[in-house]
Amino acid sequence: MTRDAFSPTTKDGGAPFEMVEGRGRLLLLCDHASNRVPEDLGSLGLPAAQFERHIAYDIGMRGVTLALARMLGAPAVLSRFSRLVIDPNRGPDDPTLLMRLSDGAIVPGNAKADAAEIERRTALFHRPYHDAVSTALDAIVERGETPVIVSMHSFTPAWKGVPRPWHVGLLWDVDDRLATPLLASLTDEGDIVVGDNEPYDGALVGDTMHRHGTGRGFPHVLVEIRQDLVADVEGQEAWARRFARLLPPLLDRPEMSRIVHYGSRAEIRRPQQ
Repeated sequence: MTRDAFSPTTKDGGAPFEMVEGRGRLLLLCDHASNRVPEDLGSLGLPAAQFERHIAYDIGMRGVTLALARMLGAPAVLSRFSRLVIDPNRGPDDPTLLMRLSDGAIVPGNAKADAAEIERRTALFHRPYHDAVSTALDAIVERGETPVIVSMHSFTPAWKGVPRPWHVGLLWDVDDRLATPLLASLTDEGDIVVGDNEPYDGALVGDTMHRHGTGRGFPHVLVEIRQDLVADVEGQEAWARRFARLLPPLLDRPEMSRIVHYGSRAEIRRPQQ
């Protein structure tokens, strides 16, 4: 069952996050599920076409996440605001929390945003989203289980004119409990090119996986699917079916039931159990 968490403080009456209720200890996240902007921010000074690009949201991933949650009966938390409003996959001190320039596009509505405006958007969107993630994780812990987190993203087929060869990539930091066996399972499929910490690196202090996975010692991984492969419903369903087949066997591995604080490569910390 899907439900919206209503936030009456946004002028358009929209919700900052969407929750899917489910069972089990696998929690699905979609940080960039929506290209929605609240009415009081208008279009952020951008033409409508910019909101169909990757700079506004992760194309196709709301559909993949909802399909995967349905197939597995798993809970999920998805954003309901554009990453151009504020990026939930960035920490509060990250300079790209509010993007003023994104992949060649100047964002006028962000260019002059001061500290008060950043805090306002944090309170309305960023913080409620992460509070919802924490609440979902707490519910799993309260049942006596260790949560396993999978965060769903998509990436552009090319960057600065250079084609990207990967169909899917997994981003991870020091904790490889989920990343390593899932990389092996994806590679064994034989019909896709799989990236290991490609096209990005998984060590980013303050991002969603650092905050809820690394910070709390839960097994986790960030999935990146090339957006041209999930641009339509058929592609979204196909990738959801793939992960619905590969993920469940990994949850039974004994290391998935332990809380371990590995730290981050970005923080140069040693594992502590």
